[in-house]
Amino acid sequence: MVGYDPEAKSVSTAEAAAAGSASGFVTRVLISPLDVIKIRFQLQIEQLSSRNPGAKYHGILQAVQRIFQEEGLGAFWKGHVPAQFLSVGYGAVQFMVFESLTKLVHNATSYNARDSFVHFVCGGLAACTATVAVQPVDTLRTRFAAQGEPKVYCSLRHAVVTMYQTEGPRTFYRGLTPTIIAVFPYAGLQFSFYNILQQFSEWAIPAEGKKGGNVKNLVCGSCAGIISKTLTYPFDLCKKRLQVGGFEHARAAFGQVRMYRGLLDCIRQITREEGPGGFFKGLSPSLLKAAVSTGLIFFWYELFCSVLHALKNTDSTTRKEG
Repeated sequence: MVGYDPEAKSVSTAEAAAAGSASGFVTRVLISPLDVIKIRFQLQIEQLSSRNPGAKYHGILQAVQRIFQEEGLGAFWKGHVPAQFLSVGYGAVQFMVFESLTKLVHNATSYNARDSFVHFVCGGLAACTATVAVQPVDTLRTRFAAQGEPKVYCSLRHAVVTMYQTEGPRTFYRGLTPTIIAVFPYAGLQFSFYNILQQFSEWAIPAEGKKGGNVKNLVCGSCAGIISKTLTYPFDLCKKRLQVGGFEHARAAFGQVRMYRGLLDCIRQITREEGPGGFFKGLSPSLLKAAVSTGLIFFWYELFCSVLHALKNTDSTTRKEG
């Protein structure tokens, strides 16, 4: 059901928005701990190694233990409220725009709406639209996930007011350039590879063996997430570094801090001080998160679309009988 299909019952714009927001909400609850660990790794200047005495975090298990010991279980859901606004809003806008664009391509051009290239372009454009819409919330989420103890921001309202008064309105769009640069190919590759893998599974699995459709959606989504995240990860890291600019005092307990004048300066400093490997810090939890989150996003989206279709058909049947 992902993308317009002239040979099947496609979802309406409202249904796509509802299913996208619901899938984003459920997925965010489940993957929040991985997101917090990923952000902590991305923001650490020191090498992620136990051989580095100045490094606060060395690996996933060590990070889990340390965060739990120092900050408690709730730390794995730091920034969860803005993260939920982000997920719900992003999911709604992304899938709504994607479904609309694929339908427009089918009706206004000679391209096949089920073509993988069409899914790449439409997926990228849909993600860019959603990103601009929710970027301020993403910045807030990163700030909350990045702060240690004692907390700099005690509530979402306090964070918004403090950031606006001390750093100005532009601070909510820090890191937007690398985000847009990264999100187009990342989301485009997600939708494209999901489409390719779905078509491959339909070819590889006999018709009588297609009962496990939900599991297939989960597996195809997970594989698409791993491929797309690996290819675009350096931009995600730069985005996180830029989003915590002006927030250095809250990062002092985590080790060294750096100030970046922009995307190019961030790339230069990371290359000079941390080497090529610096652009892939936090890749392990990020790939794990990408596999789980992308798989769940497509899984829940397809499932919620099916539920909405079933409810609509039931309602139509009831009206006819009445």
